[in-house]
Amino acid sequence: MKSRCSTTISIIRKLSDLGLERTAVTIRGAEDNPISPDAAIRQAGVDGNKRAIDCCAALGATHLVGPFHSALGEFSGAGPTTNEWNWGVESMRASAEYAVANNVVLAIECLNRFETYLLNTHADSSRFAQEVGNENCRIMYDTFHSNIEEKNIADAVRAGGDLIAHVHISENDRSTPGSGNVAWAETFDTLKEIGYDGWLTVEAFGLALPEIAAATKIWRRMYESEEQLTRDALAFMKDAVSSRWG
Repeated sequence: MKSRCSTTISIIRKLSDLGLERTAVTIRGAEDNPISPDAAIRQAGVDGNKRAIDCCAALGATHLVGPFHSALGEFSGAGPTTNEWNWGVESMRASAEYAVANNVVLAIECLNRFETYLLNTHADSSRFAQEVGNENCRIMYDTFHSNIEEKNIADAVRAGGDLIAHVHISENDRSTPGSGNVAWAETFDTLKEIGYDGWLTVEAFGLALPEIAAATKIWRRMYESEEQLTRDALAFMKDAVSSRWG
């Protein structure tokens, strides 16, 4: 245990020495689904979110992002019921109160219909965050899911508005951003329009981690190497930002 703690402290110090800020991501599953009809399972979801918030506090991560509003990959065969929605809001409200105490911002992520059924559009996640009613409960904008679910990209960004606390930059096929069909000009133009001034984080998936590759349905190579992805994605984002934000 002491060895693990020492390693963690060393990593935190190294990140700080390099001037690297931190964000974190978490998910919930069937065993800790915050919208389950079983109160014990819902409580397990809140507890799971709180543990992730504890990890953020220890790491010095400012934001916890992801689809931790409901179980990933679990479906009922229909859209969310009123009870499920209300259970989700109640669970997230408890999580957000804990986040305030630990100075962590929650940025909930809507996902496409093949991954979740509670929140599929940014209008959905904005309404959800508004009902939670806690300043530390915000939303994340994701270009991959928008490319599937949103009818108008500019309107989707505007629907998030000042609730957007984090942005995932992800190509339509999860490859190098800028190489596919995402409406990048509309995305960056509207983020500038709404006054967004937070992180733009690349989200791309490869074959290096078998469990993640299986979960994200990646079975062909999406880019030449992680180094190529990092280099080209960073150049793409810097060009988009410099031409708009200056």
